[in-house]
Amino acid sequence: MNFAATLLQWFKNNGRSLPWRETNDAYAIWLSEVILQQTRIAQGMSYWERFMAQWPTINDLAAATEDEVLKAWQGLSYYSCKKPPYGCTTDS
Repeated sequence: MNFAATLLQWFKNNGRSLPWRETNDAYAIWLSEVILQQTRIAQGMSYWERFMAQWPTINDLAAATEDEVLKAWQGLSYYSCKKPPYGCTTDS
């Protein structure tokens, strides 16, 4: 068995069921990527769930104020070093 097949088999047997893996929603997947660059899945999951509940679309996130997004982002690792995805949704 080659490396790729071994890896895929391992993932099939051990991969976690995560909500962003079970959707084709590019925003939901992108948001998980941004959040998980900041922290572990165990901590990031609750942030992802809150963001998706509060801002279920990229347009909803873009309509939020920067202060709202920063407040929701607080507590993630490296909060002081990196800004949340808010800037990606605006023309600023």
